[in-house]
Amino acid sequence: MTQEYSKEEVGVSAEKKADVKGLVVQLEMMLDEYMVKKAPFALPKEVKEFIVNVAPYLVIVFAILALPMIFAAIGISTALAPFAMMGGLAGGYGFGWGFSAIISLVVAVIVLVMELMAVPGMFKRSKKAWKMLFYASIVSLIGSVLSISGLVGGIIGAIIGWYILFQVKELYKN
Repeated sequence: MTQEYSKEEVGVSAEKKADVKGLVVQLEMMLDEYMVKKAPFALPKEVKEFIVNVAPYLVIVFAILALPMIFAAIGISTALAPFAMMGGLAGGYGFGWGFSAIISLVVAVIVLVMELMAVPGMFKRSKKAWKMLFYASIVSLIGSVLSISGLVGGIIGAIIGWYILFQVKELYKN
């Protein structure tokens, strides 16, 4: 059974995609303005080169280190999911730790996959790899906001990460 969509529904879907893309482009332009042009100081060229040369290896190392932790978290979450969603340790504050843990776990997996997808391009210093890292940082921030428990840390981490990411942006060309 196939579902048919009207032209209006397809148009609305395309508009939503364009809106999201437009927001991301606006965010990128704003961050470029504040993290590069209006930044109190710029990283020296040697530091930028070092970051760009070491970053792909760091992503690989941290991915290898993160995988066992993610698998352990999946196992623990699976075992405790029935209790967590009942608000087990929440103390009456909403969903409990289960909702935050599930959001954090899903976001961690998505960000890890996005960063690993960027690694080949990071070695080539491609603009596409830089964009993938930028998108991964946005997904990470959204996950922090949704999980609420990591809100402040997520915002601080995003600002620091964006500063470094936008400082090295000029080295990612093609």
